[in-house]
Amino acid sequence: MSKSGQELHYPFEVKEFEPKELEEVRKRFTKAPYDDFIRVGPKGYVFYKGFLKYAPKIYNFALRPDDTFVVSFPKSGTTWVQEMVWMIANDCDYEGSVNIPLTHRYQFLEWGMLFNNKHIQEIADEYSKSDDEKKKLLAAKLKSSDVDICANKPSPRFIKSHLPLSLLPPTLLDTCKVVHVARNPRDVLVSYYYHIKTVAKLRYDIELKQLWNLFINDQLEWTPYFENVKESWTRREHPNMLFLFYEDLLKDLPSAVKRVAKFLGKTMTEDQVSRLCDHLSFENFKKKNSLVEFSAVSSDNVLVRKGKSGGWRQYFDEEMKQQATNWMEDNLRDSDFKFPFYEN
Repeated sequence: MSKSGQELHYPFEVKEFEPKELEEVRKRFTKAPYDDFIRVGPKGYVFYKGFLKYAPKIYNFALRPDDTFVVSFPKSGTTWVQEMVWMIANDCDYEGSVNIPLTHRYQFLEWGMLFNNKHIQEIADEYSKSDDEKKKLLAAKLKSSDVDICANKPSPRFIKSHLPLSLLPPTLLDTCKVVHVARNPRDVLVSYYYHIKTVAKLRYDIELKQLWNLFINDQLEWTPYFENVKESWTRREHPNMLFLFYEDLLKDLPSAVKRVAKFLGKTMTEDQVSRLCDHLSFENFKKKNSLVEFSAVSSDNVLVRKGKSGGWRQYFDEEMKQQATNWMEDNLRDSDFKFPFYEN
């Protein structure tokens, strides 16, 4: 509903998972069951059912010309690119970066759907009564709706989403700057696996191979992966779209910083670029306490792990490698999309 009480327009069909499929997908959770799962739109993007609470608000979100979006499929280097974009847009405000968590500098539009279940709200209630300030901050975050917070936030706003362009406001690219970062899906899957295995109290009971099968069969949140990425890829020539590859950032970070600066209309000296690249190096970046507020539930920085490319080779058996080759070929057969340094 809008503030005026009128029903918000939402043009996409929503289908719930069939009972047998839902039972299979929910096996991975060790705690109280999460929401049911749904598929949205003609491409069948997968979300928790709680997404429906926020989807119309997101689709009808009132954009501003000075909004900056960072979008991606999860675990594609989003946090790294968020920091880069924010720093460049804010003239390398190192003090602000240190003192303001990234989760406060960016609003994550569909955040609320992740915590729309009894188990998470019980954690939030528990943490809100704690004497630990970090836990109190996390409790407030778990109870918040970023799309509502963002609507009332002063400009300029920085916004994160893992949604495909089709589920974001229709005038997004004609109104705002959008940076999309894509990563080889095999590395995405490994990063996703370690992410969900690390977060305390939210642990999954699943093996990598099981998660891989959910991923390639479009049974994991935000899948289908390639549809998400290709929606941005096809709009890469739009003047308000900057499409980045995670692998390119790893290979030549200074060039990526310069591309982002040019895209945002910022001028940087070589010294400024060099200092920012040092700030963004994974050795320094992973140590930053200002990135997220999740230290209350995990001793690790759950959004920044190794910062490597090609690590999937250590985890995939021969069957998975062949599945990956076939799956990628099938999904890219009619597209000019290609990952840097792609190998069969």
